[in-house]
Amino acid sequence: MPTKRRRIPTLDEEEVDEKKVSGIQRENASVSSKYFQSQKMRLLSDFYNKPCIDLAKSFLGQILVRRLPDGTELRGRIVETESYLGGEDEASHSRGGKRTERNVAMFMEPGTIYVYQIYGMYFCMNVSSQGDGAAVLLRSLEPMEGLDTMRRFRNVKRNVQKPLKDKELCNGPSKLCQAFAIEKSFDRRDLANDQNTWLEASPEIPEEDIVSCARIGISNAGEWTRKPLRFYIKDNKFVSVRDKTAETTVNK
Repeated sequence: MPTKRRRIPTLDEEEVDEKKVSGIQRENASVSSKYFQSQKMRLLSDFYNKPCIDLAKSFLGQILVRRLPDGTELRGRIVETESYLGGEDEASHSRGGKRTERNVAMFMEPGTIYVYQIYGMYFCMNVSSQGDGAAVLLRSLEPMEGLDTMRRFRNVKRNVQKPLKDKELCNGPSKLCQAFAIEKSFDRRDLANDQNTWLEASPEIPEEDIVSCARIGISNAGEWTRKPLRFYIKDNKFVSVRDKTAETTVNK
């Protein structure tokens, strides 16, 4: 995973009802948005019990939900992820099987939230998968519900007065955590059971629409620097950074 840099950038520079069906819990309401219409389906623990790369791809298209203390719910569609494979992965916090107080969530049951801090002020949200010390970083969301609240949260630490565009709200791992008010207290929570943060199901993205490319901000990790372990939805404008070269290989 990206290591701490000397200069501290701003975020703008960073870039289910009770019946269970195949790892999903159905609720008695329906989502209506300008993007799609579907029934709310909370993803249960079976969904997360996948190898890291498979989970990173399966996350694409799913909906992250954050319920605030006042009952307001924020929703965003996951459009970009990165997989960190554990012991063998030189870019992972758990490389070499290293287990610390900071990264213990990476070794917990699939679906456990792992939140870590970067630059001493921003947070990144990951989710554990199958495999010792393996986890998926949520890199970008397509905001769907509660955009005004997300904008207010994002503006708290911004010195720039220029209004944020919708595509700038969650187009980076720290940005999405700030927009969704996710911080260190969410570390080690279980996405399948938490009352304030969960995922809702949406149709998975077909393999032919997924771009695979190198992860962002990885250096000094040898061959792992270039491995195609970042995944995003092709042509989605809410992705943090597009890889034009990798996109040319999609559908070939």
